[in-house]
Amino acid sequence: MAVIYISLGSNIEPERYLKSGLTSLREQLGPLTLSSMYESEAVGFDGTNFLNMVVSAKTHLDIAEVIALFKQIEQNHDRLIGAKKYTPRTLDIDLLLFDEVVCQTPVVLPRAEITTNAFVLWPLAEIAPDLIHPITCMSYGAMWRDYDKASQKLWPVAFEWPQGLTI
Repeated sequence: MAVIYISLGSNIEPERYLKSGLTSLREQLGPLTLSSMYESEAVGFDGTNFLNMVVSAKTHLDIAEVIALFKQIEQNHDRLIGAKKYTPRTLDIDLLLFDEVVCQTPVVLPRAEITTNAFVLWPLAEIAPDLIHPITCMSYGAMWRDYDKASQKLWPVAFEWPQGLTI
């Protein structure tokens, strides 16, 4: 069974879509480990702020099946097929890590945003601080400690899911 790490984000009705997306992920993958929720300014375009988090789960699916599952969940949550990369979105689900796999297809792993975006690295370091990045050979906790935190504005926000559970 593979351990996967998943990035979730939204800037269109973000609480609604993230809660619903988490429910779909739990239904398909089982128990989830959730980071805190973080708010950040849009990166790469002018837009409303995003809510972002990282989730881990275990799966028997292979990488291609996981990617297909994420695309289906995004579409089920009103994500437009073929939308440009730097645009507002209802739900964005990206596979960050699949065990210690390093590959280029069917998707690039580990995902490059881990090392470049605070809204991915901080929540990943929160739930997997001692896990080692298979290319940099640094722990995610150390990578976050060394990250230029002035380069992107990011702050934790309250978020409840499922009802009554605060993360």
